[in-house]
Amino acid sequence: MISSPFFLVFTDLDGTLLDHNTYGWEEAIPALELCRTRGVPVILVSSKTRAEMAALRCKLSISAPFISENGGGIFFLKETFSDPPSGSSPADIRGLSPEGTTGSSSMGEEDLWILSLGISYPLLIKAFQEIRNELGWRMKGFSDMGLEEISHLTGLDKDGVQLASMREYDEPFIIEGEEPTDLAPLKHAAEQRGLLITSGGRFYHLQGKNDKARGMGLVTEWYKEYHGEVLTVALGDSPNDFRMLERADFPVLIRSQRSFPHLKKRIPKLRITDDTGPKGWNSAVLSILNKNWENTNA
Repeated sequence: MISSPFFLVFTDLDGTLLDHNTYGWEEAIPALELCRTRGVPVILVSSKTRAEMAALRCKLSISAPFISENGGGIFFLKETFSDPPSGSSPADIRGLSPEGTTGSSSMGEEDLWILSLGISYPLLIKAFQEIRNELGWRMKGFSDMGLEEISHLTGLDKDGVQLASMREYDEPFIIEGEEPTDLAPLKHAAEQRGLLITSGGRFYHLQGKNDKARGMGLVTEWYKEYHGEVLTVALGDSPNDFRMLERADFPVLIRSQRSFPHLKKRIPKLRITDDTGPKGWNSAVLSILNKNWENTNA
């Protein structure tokens, strides 16, 4: 009998583990339960904020580390990870409570270590305004929008919008009117400021040189210190997931309305699901874990 390798599942959220329109995950429950039964950490990696992800983790009963705002921050639960990676510090929740609330103990944020990799949000907003003025493009960021507009664009309810607005490392934005066919000037303007432009399922994002792949690499190395051989599964549906998929032993592209015909050449091991959202997520994770479990326990 061959000893089983330790699996890590890194997953995007919107359009991947969560339905793009309803944000539901019910169709992924069988695979989530299998991960729980076999002790496979499910590591959420998203453009969502810490506050959004902490609330979601409570609903999913997930205690693994999570990576917020496209790799801006990595968070570890103190109760589970008494010896966090070098450079971590206790998560500071001051100023992160939604307007009209008193603290965030319900999300367990005071029990987290944080490893910050991104640029602070105030600096991103300043750079975003500079880039918009420099290019003369009709760009509108989260920092320019009211709660109702964010709700309209995302489909989130009032509470969800408040959590989504508690940003630390990433400015989501839209380009109003006819979108330019060439984003090179935008990317160049960001690059000149040491920043990146990425594309998600609903928004463009202005962020530091952090990304999902770097966060994934750091978390993987941390687990290797304790478990030796580690195999990684990564699932996503958007361009800001592609570098994360490149790093994975088992990369999975969740089918969506968009197609990426050249991605298979870039990532030869790539699997593309037949189904979208959590249904596709569920079948991919079940297939990978069950097949490799059978192979290593034969």
